[in-house]
Amino acid sequence: VHVQESGPGLVKPSQTLFLTCTVSGGSISVCNWIRQPPGKGIEWMGAIDSSGTTYYGPSLRGRTSISRDMSKNQFTLQVRSVTPEDTAVYYCGEKDNWGQGTQVTVSS
Repeated sequence: VHVQESGPGLVKPSQTLFLTCTVSGGSISVCNWIRQPPGKGIEWMGAIDSSGTTYYGPSLRGRTSISRDMSKNQFTLQVRSVTPEDTAVYYCGEKDNWGQGTQVTVSS
């Protein structure tokens, strides 16, 4: 199973960040999104399971949405009203199947 994150790289403050997680060569049951800001630990942002139920971490609840397009085997993370504190490497996946991460920088 190959997991790949993709996104804009650079986002301006107050904009909405959209990231896509594309799964190929198989499937994953639960798509988790995690991120690691520079110099900080990993933060679990949320997940969507095989029934479409979503779960969100407490620090981002209200600003984050996770969705899926099973016809494309893709999952989408949306983070609204981004600030420079949202600058991080973002990862998606589950268990032993994770992408390599995509850098997102929030800057004007």
